[in-house]
Order: sequence, then structure tokens, then C-alpha cells
Amino acid sequence: MSNPKRVFNFNAGPAVLPLEVLETAQAELLDFRGTGMSVMEISHRSKEFEAIIQTAEADLRELLSIPDNYKIMFVQGGASLQFAMLPMNLRAGGASADYIVTGTWSKTAIKEAKKLGAARAAANTEKEGFNCLPESLDLDPNAAYLHFTSNETIHGVEFFSEPTPPEGVPLVCDTSSDFISRPIDVSKYGLIYGGAQKNAGPAGVTVVIIRDDMLERTPENLPVMLDYKALAASGSLHNTPPAFAIYVVGLVFRWVKKLGGLAEIQKINRQKADAVYAAIDESGGFYRGHAAPEARSVMNIPFRLPSEELEETFVKEAKKNDLIGLKGHRSVGGIRASIYNAMTAEGAETLVQFMKEFQRKNG
Repeated sequence: MSNPKRVFNFNAGPAVLPLEVLETAQAELLDFRGTGMSVMEISHRSKEFEAIIQTAEADLRELLSIPDNYKIMFVQGGASLQFAMLPMNLRAGGASADYIVTGTWSKTAIKEAKKLGAARAAANTEKEGFNCLPESLDLDPNAAYLHFTSNETIHGVEFFSEPTPPEGVPLVCDTSSDFISRPIDVSKYGLIYGGAQKNAGPAGVTVVIIRDDMLERTPENLPVMLDYKALAASGSLHNTPPAFAIYVVGLVFRWVKKLGGLAEIQKINRQKADAVYAAIDESGGFYRGHAAPEARSVMNIPFRLPSEELEETFVKEAKKNDLIGLKGHRSVGGIRASIYNAMTAEGAETLVQFMKEFQRKNG
């Protein structure tokens, strides 16, 4: 059997997965470790699946140095469901929550929270075009929590240190697109959540990391599938979980550990991003990055060319060179290169060389 063709996949999500992970999943697809069944066929109550989910949790605890007083949940519905579950569980009746709005996803998160109760923007950079981080925060000392999105996938803006909430206000983070891309201090957070399909696995599972005391806020009589306390108590097994997605996420955690952990993956990611940003900065204005330099995402790099026509040509020519998924989000246009953990250094360098050659021909 010939080797399958593999392109350089710059899609923002579902996104590129490590080849080693795909090959393992392929090898085990029909017979998972001697069971004679696929992971997609075995019972989620079986000892084999219990080992899968428990190993995934243990590896994530090791990678992020997650303290013992935090629960890990593998849930469905994507990060978008968490936009609603979060205030339903953590915001008491009549209370308000603070949101730092730095892009499309944090804007969507506060919009969903407002449907269910009070929420306010502690900062909003929309008037700047979502190209920067806020210079200051207007914080409510009585807020139920302070929410931020660590990396805005569409606008390419990333926090490199946590905002500091008022004393007693839990910090909550949507970390979907920079999850397990670098070390973070989990103990600073009340809750962290992230859809897997950008940086940690396939679509279908969302990872939620929650401090034990946060679970006591869950009100009585929430529908059980929206109840953090019930889901945590069940070990993510209240109902049939997205078993195959959890299995692949576990393989990704194992792959990151094999590479040397989050400090090593952070170094690799920074080198890839620096190479692409250098191509933008050294282009004499032919390429124009969206985010302010101090807020530039390591994961998602949006940029523009001199005209929309050139941008369309760029995407078409890139595709002919096996550089896929470079069209910017429909809401902002332009070009976007998503260079998650699994994007290889070769892929980033191939993009850089294509950018230089495209400029030479069209600049």
C-alpha cells in the first residue's frame, strides 16, 4: 500500500492532527489492543474504555501539573455549549459575571451569558478591530467570575499571562485554540475549558477542568447533562461519551509527552510562529498582520495582502502547492495560517517560502 498523500493543513478547526496519532488510530481501528473490536464499538462501561479515559486524564494532569483539587471532564457540545453551561452553573441567581471581550469568541460567550442573566464587559477591544489586548480592566469585585478567551482564533490575539481578578472572584478561561500549547498555572483558575478540535484532537469532545469548590455553586434541578456537579461525579460517564474522540485526544496527550511536554512544544510553536511573522514583517507592507505585535497569537496568524483579488489568488496558488486552509474567516476575510501543535516545522517553513515567492511574483 502506497503512502497516502498528506498536505500541510492550516485549517483553524477541525485542524491538523499529528501523523503519529493518526497512524496509531489507523492501526488500532479494527482491533483495539486485542479486543477484536474498534474503539468505536467497545462499551463505554468496559474496562478497556475506562483505561482509555483514565489514562487520558492522568496524562493531562501530568502535562498541566493539575492539582488534586480539580476535576477533569470530557463533555460534548463544543466550547459553544460551555458559553451557556458556565453561567448556569457558576453564576448565582441575581449575580453578574465579568467578561473580557477581545474577539469573536469572547463576544459570543458574553452574548450567550446575557441570555441567562447579568453579564458585563470588563473590557472590549472591538472598536480597535479586535487587534489588541485591553490596556485596563473595569472589574466588578462582586462578579461571579471573570471570563477571558486566551486565544482568539479568528483575530489572532493571544494572552500570554492571566488577567488578575479581584480577590475572591474566580478566573475562567476558554482556552480552545491554545490548549496544551504551552505551560499554564492551573491553580490560578476556577475553571478552564476548550474544544478539542483545534489543538488537542478531533471534533466531538470538550475538556473542562474545574476546581472542586466551583462544583458547589451548581444549583439544584439543572438538567443533568448541563450539571457540572453531576458530570464530574460520573467521571464523564453519565451517558455515552464521545468515545473515539476521547481516545484520539488521549493519543495526542501521549504524543505531547513524548515530544518533551508543554515547555518543549511551546518552544517549537514559537519558532514556527516567529518564522511566519518574520515573513510578514520583512515584506515591506505586502503582507500586513492583523494583531498588534505584543498581542500576536502563536496559534493563529491572520494577515492581509494589498487587495482581495491577490488574496484569492494567494489561496488558490497555495492550494496547488499543498498548503490548505489559508482563507481567512468569512467574518474578516484575508488570510489565516493556523499553526497548532501538530503543524510541523516543515509545514511552517514551506508556507514562508511560498509567501516569499508569491510576493516576488506579485509584489
